[in-house]
Amino acid sequence: MLNLLLFIASKRKKGQPLEEAALKIQNGDTNILEEVLDSYKPFVKKTVSSVCKRYIYESDDEFSIGLIAFHDAILNYKKEKGASLLSFSEVIIKRKVIDYIRKQRKNQAISLDLHEDELDAPQSIIESNRSIEEYDKTIEISERQEEIRTFVNELKQYKLTLDDLLEQSPKHEDARVNAIAIAEKIVETAEIRDYLLEKKRLPLKKLEKMVSVSRKTIERNRKYIIAISLIIMGEYVFLRDYLKGRINK
Repeated sequence: MLNLLLFIASKRKKGQPLEEAALKIQNGDTNILEEVLDSYKPFVKKTVSSVCKRYIYESDDEFSIGLIAFHDAILNYKKEKGASLLSFSEVIIKRKVIDYIRKQRKNQAISLDLHEDELDAPQSIIESNRSIEEYDKTIEISERQEEIRTFVNELKQYKLTLDDLLEQSPKHEDARVNAIAIAEKIVETAEIRDYLLEKKRLPLKKLEKMVSVSRKTIERNRKYIIAISLIIMGEYVFLRDYLKGRINK
C-alpha cells in the first residue's frame, strides 16, 4: 500500500496517476495490481451498492463480482478512448453486477417453478417471467440514465451540453450521415483523435483536408461531430443504438 501511495504522490502533479498505474499493471507489474485492487475496494463497494441499493460487505458475492470487474477494467483500459479509468471501471462493474443479479433472479425463478404443484406451475412460470421482465426494464432504465449522466459529464469537458446538441444537430438526413462519417474518420485517425482528446476541440485545417466537405460545413456541425466521436470512442451502449446501421464500427 505504501508503494502505491508513494507512486500516486509522485505522479499527482502530472495527472492521472491511476491511469499510469494501470499501464504499469498491463506491462506486468503484479505488485501494483494487488495494491490498486486493495486501495480501491471502497470505490468498488460504492459502485456495487449503487446497483444493489444496499450496503455491500466484502463477503458478498456482488462485491467479488465487482472486484473482478474492476480488475478486468484495469487490464482492458485504453487511455486513447478518452474516458478516465474510474469512469470506465464504473461502467464495467455495474454491467457485470447487473448481469449477475439477472442470472440469480432467473435461477431463483426456475428453482421455485420446479417446486410448484403441476396445476400451479404454468401460472407460477408466468408470474416469475413477468417479475424478471419488470426487473430488467427497471435495470435498463437505470442503465440508460447512468449512461446519459456519464455522457453529460464528458460533454462538459468540451464545453458542450445536451441542449447544444439538440439545437445544432443537422436537420437533414444527408447532413447527419456526413457528420457521422467525419466522426468515424476522427476516431480512426490517431493524430486527429488525440488532438481532440487533448485539446477538446477539432483541428479544422487538418480535418478539412481529410474529408469531402467544406470547412464551413464542419464548423456548422462541429458540436454534433464532437459528440458523435465521443459516443463512438466511449462505452455508450444505448447511445450507440442511435448510430446503429450508420457506423462501420
